[in-house]
Amino acid sequence: MNACWIILQRDVRLASRRPSDALMPVVFFVVTASLFPLGVGPEPATLRQIAPGIVWVCALLSSMLSLNTLYAGDYSDGSLEQMLTSNTHPVAVAGAKAVSHWLLSGLPLILASPVLGLLFDLPPSQIALLVASLALGTPTLSLLGSLGAALTLGLRNAALLILLIVLPLSIPVLIFGAGAVASYAVGLPSDGHFYLLGALLLLSALGAPVATAAALRISV
Repeated sequence: MNACWIILQRDVRLASRRPSDALMPVVFFVVTASLFPLGVGPEPATLRQIAPGIVWVCALLSSMLSLNTLYAGDYSDGSLEQMLTSNTHPVAVAGAKAVSHWLLSGLPLILASPVLGLLFDLPPSQIALLVASLALGTPTLSLLGSLGAALTLGLRNAALLILLIVLPLSIPVLIFGAGAVASYAVGLPSDGHFYLLGALLLLSALGAPVATAAALRISV
């Protein structure tokens, strides 16, 4: 746990020295989602209907932006090899890197989502559900993204390969995350969607760090 905390502190400190790179996902998230009302039109009913899907698609794409550099910097300067050959278990390294990605990419998206909810004229209850679905779904995206980044580490066109690997795995998270808000909007219960998001998070938390650690060993 001490090693995981040190890795988290290191990643946050490195991100604070490159604020433009750290803010890129949330800026892309807000700007991209803000363009849809201009293209679709200002009709409130239409915006409320498409808002959950748009916010979730933008959140998924935004979380993919920083995956290419999740391990690349540590791989190029030898830090990743030192982590894997130290007393720290590789699963702990993979878990800490996934948590750091969520703190730097997923958490800002959750904090910015209420602003987009107001932009799409969502009522407060649906905004709260949207924030809750992102809070359950974005950690899964970070765990799956960490696995994709480890599998493509050191390869050419790694960014494209990460998209091809991670996007299909993330489709269930996208469906259930957007479906939770959409179901509530039409008067249907949304508990099942949240249960499935929680199950996906639990499965990803148990399996993704182990698979990521194995991929890192192969890559290094």
